[in-house]
Amino acid sequence: MMTVAQIVGDNLRQARRAKGLTQQKVAEAMNKYQSDYSDYERGLIQLDYDKIVFLCKMFDITPNELFSFD
Repeated sequence: MMTVAQIVGDNLRQARRAKGLTQQKVAEAMNKYQSDYSDYERGLIQLDYDKIVFLCKMFDITPNELFSFD
């Protein structure tokens, strides 16, 4: 069974790809290293509230979509 962080990471990856963005571009927008952002998508690091809001706005998705457990 996947953890919440892994589900969120998968949803981040899908949303990023749907926008045609690279991990590097997203990481730069967040003032992070690409490897740090990659850890979010792999579910190794949980996002804080500010990052959730930032990424939802960047990818034009809602927090509900980000946390969807389909």
